[in-house]
Amino acid sequence: MENQFKIAVIGPIPHDHIITYKDEIIEKYGCVLYPVAALSALCGEGSVIYPVSHVRKRAEPEIKKIISSLKYVDATFLTSTADQGDVINLKYVDQNKRIEKQTGFMNPIIPADVKDILDCDAFVFVPVTDFEISIEVLQYIKANSQGVVIFDAHGPTNGCTSTGNRYLQFWVERDLWLPHIDILKMNLEEAGCSWFKNEYAPEEIQDEDRAIKMDELPKFARHCLDHGVKALYVTLDEMGCVVYFQENGKMKEKFIKRVQVDQVVDTTGCGDSFAGGLAFGYLKTRDYVQACHYANAMGAQRCTGTALNIYKNLEETEVQIINAYRD
Repeated sequence: MENQFKIAVIGPIPHDHIITYKDEIIEKYGCVLYPVAALSALCGEGSVIYPVSHVRKRAEPEIKKIISSLKYVDATFLTSTADQGDVINLKYVDQNKRIEKQTGFMNPIIPADVKDILDCDAFVFVPVTDFEISIEVLQYIKANSQGVVIFDAHGPTNGCTSTGNRYLQFWVERDLWLPHIDILKMNLEEAGCSWFKNEYAPEEIQDEDRAIKMDELPKFARHCLDHGVKALYVTLDEMGCVVYFQENGKMKEKFIKRVQVDQVVDTTGCGDSFAGGLAFGYLKTRDYVQACHYANAMGAQRCTGTALNIYKNLEETEVQIINAYRD
């Protein structure tokens, strides 16, 4: 059937305590649930969406209750055997920037967690901290599956101290991971953490703003493509997104404007929703630019509310895309 896909979404389902930039307090489960809900809204009859995550035992019933309200979602691979799951406190200082503290930690996803779903059309990895996904999982999937691997660099570019403070870090092991990733997505700060010198003078690393300079992006993209990545997406906040990919032996750079929203309520999960939309859009169109239209639409829908039912169905989303990109 049309738009019938099997997609695994892999990563944590953290319990998030959020203080928005308007000082509103929100308690909810997030990360993997956002792309799962987005894909549930977009996919057609006969699709199967597998959240693959480890959660706390006391959280499992509530999370599975949430998942049961979503179409086409199979919670078989959501487990609590180790009784470990992410717990994160987020305080927004503006619409996009936030202070983060992590007090609970999911045990890592390993090959055994995905061995029974290797027939998926896509594997969407949305880690939020560096310990959640083992490189062995990506290696195992690439060796045993034809599915497209979509990876969010938020995980390896974020670490956590022994006091729970979350921080940005260089993705020093980047080149070990790139050959096992088909589509890589990140924001400007994460790109800055993924494109680095071999050695710095001390004064060069004083600035905590790790956002990459725009004129460095093509060099970084070239590096990723040369190491096996098929497409690199870098989100640019209000400027939308830029995608790099190979076409006829040459690297293409395409800027795609954002989908406008009238009011931003909560930006938590926008990147995760983008990843879900990207997976669906690529499977549907096999076109990197068109895939970004779906990704931008799902990210835009996410920030307009706090509930998982904020996502539009495929018909409504495609109307939104037409309105945004008709020029």
